[in-house]
Amino acid sequence: MVSSEIAISAEGVVRRFGKLVALDEVDVAVRSGEVYGFLGPNGAGKSTFTRVLCTLINPSGGRAEVAGFDVTTQADEVRLRVGVALQEAALDDQQTGAEMLALQGRFYGLSRAATQARVAELTELIDIGDALGRRVGTYSGGMKRRLDLALALVHDPVVLFLDEPTTGLDPVSRSRVWQEVRRLNRELGMTVFLTTQYLEEADELADRVGIINRGKLVAEGTPAELKRAIGTDVVVVTFEGPLPEARRALQRLDVVQRIDTGDQSLTVSVSDGPSAISPVAVALSEAPGIVVQELSLRRPSLDDVFLSVTGERIATRNRAAIPVDADRRSTTEPR
Repeated sequence: MVSSEIAISAEGVVRRFGKLVALDEVDVAVRSGEVYGFLGPNGAGKSTFTRVLCTLINPSGGRAEVAGFDVTTQADEVRLRVGVALQEAALDDQQTGAEMLALQGRFYGLSRAATQARVAELTELIDIGDALGRRVGTYSGGMKRRLDLALALVHDPVVLFLDEPTTGLDPVSRSRVWQEVRRLNRELGMTVFLTTQYLEEADELADRVGIINRGKLVAEGTPAELKRAIGTDVVVVTFEGPLPEARRALQRLDVVQRIDTGDQSLTVSVSDGPSAISPVAVALSEAPGIVVQELSLRRPSLDDVFLSVTGERIATRNRAAIPVDADRRSTTEPR
């Protein structure tokens, strides 16, 4: 077994779907009581890795332990100790929230009294309120997410897996889910493994972040550490005019370390932002046909970290994702 201080341990985890390598030698160690953000674009392998850790699929190679038990040889022990809320909640629209929570308690062998007590705790913790008495089919998207979270918590798990819990939610509902995750971690000391493609979500919630790209773990650390490691400031320019002229004007500057191109915008990595603003502005003003509309300075973001380690932006990868996501392919296999 792993140390009691380590809630999740993965060593060299590989997962193949035919010739496709969805996970390529992934190593991760998550401490007990930590919120670990697993960040990457669509198709990067986030959900596949989560399914391996939750014992829904076996790894093709390597090994992993959750709550001290091997996910392949001790799958039943792992399942008793984890709560899982996947991207697509398996909710019955014809049942009420209360009925689903009671049924979940029975699945885990809780007595009627223990289930009722636990549901009372969760009603307050997850802020489900009077909706428990209504059929799930009447719930909003945000309410369904919170019910799914409550179902994952009925048996008081050691580790909670949240697979893109706010995908498709409006900003208000997303903020509510963030609040619940913080409360679970802060008040219960629960270990949370959170997969997300939202940069601000990882930045806001995670104690540490692992960045996965094309099945490989390419960076890991606290959000602050990852952003500091870039060692640059960022100047963002929007303009009118020919893009090649704008690039050429900036490439001549010694202060410019990298130029990333967008739609009529440039993201310019510089070593010293305050001193670089003026040369960048002057160079663009002197470039033929270029009219600067806006120029701003900001600190690096996790998207800049992703760009630094992969050569592309996570938002661009999401837009260009292939129609069939490797994370959602059929995973049925004999155990």
